[in-house]
Amino acid sequence: QGQLVESGGGLVQSGGSLRLSCAASGFTLDFYAVAWFRQAPGKEREAVSWIPSTDGSSHYADSVKGRFTITRNKNTAYLQMNSLKPQDTAVYYCAADGGPWPPYSDSYYAAEKNYDWWGQGTQVTVSS
Repeated sequence: QGQLVESGGGLVQSGGSLRLSCAASGFTLDFYAVAWFRQAPGKEREAVSWIPSTDGSSHYADSVKGRFTITRNKNTAYLQMNSLKPQDTAVYYCAADGGPWPPYSDSYYAAEKNYDWWGQGTQVTVSS
């Protein structure tokens, strides 16, 4: 049985940095598209960043572009978060999609319904 486990969340001051990790077990993450989502209190879960499995390119929501960096290796995905803002406060989830995948579109990879595996989430709190 596969699972994803996130770590690295915490409390940080505005302008600070955190690095989230997402470790896969029971399957090889390298063969999956991987994404980070977040959900702030009272808001819908939204996609933050993703790597399609096909070409390894990285993609970001406009709200985090230039501040967050997604990377991956065989069994772990990472989200480096710099210049954090109070509005980044949320529970962060990693997710994996085993395909098959349509031709690339942002809307596909930003849709949580397309992901097969989810982690339990890690809290990120940014104080002002």
